Amino acid sequence: MNILPAPELLALAGARRAIDHVDDALLLLLAARRRIVGALAPIKRNCAETTRNPEREMRVHERAQRLARKLNVPDATARQLVEILIRDACRLQGLPADLDQGVPATDTRMIATVMPTTQETDPVPPQRWLRFVPPPRHARAILHVIPQRWLARAVESLLGRALSPLRGGDTLAFVEARRLGIEVADLDLRWTLELRDGRLHASDAPAEATVRGSLTDLLLLASRLVDADTLFFQRRLVLTGDTELGLTLRNVLDRLPWEEVPLGLRIVLNRMARLARAARTAHHGAA
Repeated sequence: MNILPAPELLALAGARRAIDHVDDALLLLLAARRRIVGALAPIKRNCAETTRNPEREMRVHERAQRLARKLNVPDATARQLVEILIRDACRLQGLPADLDQGVPATDTRMIATVMPTTQETDPVPPQRWLRFVPPPRHARAILHVIPQRWLARAVESLLGRALSPLRGGDTLAFVEARRLGIEVADLDLRWTLELRDGRLHASDAPAEATVRGSLTDLLLLASRLVDADTLFFQRRLVLTGDTELGLTLRNVLDRLPWEEVPLGLRIVLNRMARLARAARTAHHGAA
């Protein structure tokens, strides 16, 4: 066993005491926050606010991300902390744990890189009417009637808006003229996109790297409701081709400043992903 010199032992003990004091302060702040939330609950009920407010929660996350960047706190850590606070507030106010009521209060989605979870095994039953929402694969025939170039243009536009915060600078320079594929397995749709002059363009050439998954899982990824590590670990998303290119792009997208993506697009992606996930859970429960 290594014995540290006295100065190092003193420094170690001092650092640990400082950490303990910070932990105590965090718990005190949490207790103060819970008291404020508890006092707010009856006011919200009197104002007929009995459901969660996704726009408000999104603004809370955005504010935390801005401060986190100023303080050099990792984005993922800030997201995890704020998510824990929001869930605790929801429990205090008797609100559902998730906006689609499809995830239990103990969900660990935001720390999935440490302990991957599967949201579809949720013991809380989703709303019954969702059983009547047909799975995405039922739209396959209709989508194949639509000219593929129209769908490619729509994907081009959607991803272009989502990636707009990364335009300028050299952030995406490594994928310039590289071809990346997206395959929606349950819809039997696939597109190849190429970055040229800072803009995405559909390409007829084969993709160098392709991400494949169901519509629901791709929406969960795009909306950041589930992180990429969880989806790849559970084999719900599969990366083929040039894996180095795909993984490098994924790491860049992980650093995408989500609060700078157009608000309307974030809200649409969030609600579509939650609806798709809840519908899938309802269908699995009825099977």
